[in-house]
Amino acid sequence: MPRINQLLFILLTILAFTACGAGSKKQAKDMEKDTRTLIQFETTVGNFTVALYDETPQHRDNFIKLVKDGVYDSTLFHRVIKNFMIQAGDPDSKTASDTAMLGGGDVGYTVPAEFLPEKYFHKKGVLAAARQGDEVNPTKASSGCQFYIVTGRKFTQDQLLNLEGKMNEQREEAIFDELARKHMKEIYKLRRANDNAGLMQLQDSLEAQAHKIIKEEGYFKFTPEQVQAYTTVGGAPHLDGNYTVFGEVIKGMDTIETIEIAKTNRADRPLENIRILKATVVE
Repeated sequence: MPRINQLLFILLTILAFTACGAGSKKQAKDMEKDTRTLIQFETTVGNFTVALYDETPQHRDNFIKLVKDGVYDSTLFHRVIKNFMIQAGDPDSKTASDTAMLGGGDVGYTVPAEFLPEKYFHKKGVLAAARQGDEVNPTKASSGCQFYIVTGRKFTQDQLLNLEGKMNEQREEAIFDELARKHMKEIYKLRRANDNAGLMQLQDSLEAQAHKIIKEEGYFKFTPEQVQAYTTVGGAPHLDGNYTVFGEVIKGMDTIETIEIAKTNRADRPLENIRILKATVVE
């Protein structure tokens, strides 16, 4: 089936929801960290502290507000995937039964994306915002409350090179899909006329346009800093540029790793509840 027909079929039949003392230089870096807002989380398996980035002010300010309002107190880590991430922040999880499906709760608004992928990327230990999928959220706006912490895994340089290629292919496909949506009336007309030759000609034209656009925008390539992090510390590089990274764990990574290895059900929810007892802004 031509790609353009596949897109039409998807648009007609599917609604998707996706529902993360060594000298002056070190001292200066530590002092810089001290100026950032710190949030401490007390959980049923231990504590951890995150620092929020000032360069993502909308996410920072929203997170601080939610913490002060007690939104995260008593919520669960409802989605845990080993070698990937741990997710929390669903308000519905506070009183959820053991069999409840979680991940759809929110606070009634979203936060505009604040992408800085070359500086803040998905290395192990970063804090990022969950969101709905592109199909219903083309601007990639963040959930108003749900977040995840990356655990990830280590990659080789060859694996990162292959991933670059796949990510560029996905970008080109996304551009093609957007172009096709703009020609939907024409696609309907060609389909009604059973004009397969016309559909193929339109598909070839849109593919050429998508290829030109991505070439002009520039192909994605991991920075040396990203390569260094992903080959030594690890992370989830395929998420870069698609989800807002707005902080990082600076203390208690052992707690994150404990949560990561929890046994889960088929929906990735831990079999034994792991609860955030209290989140606090460190004064």
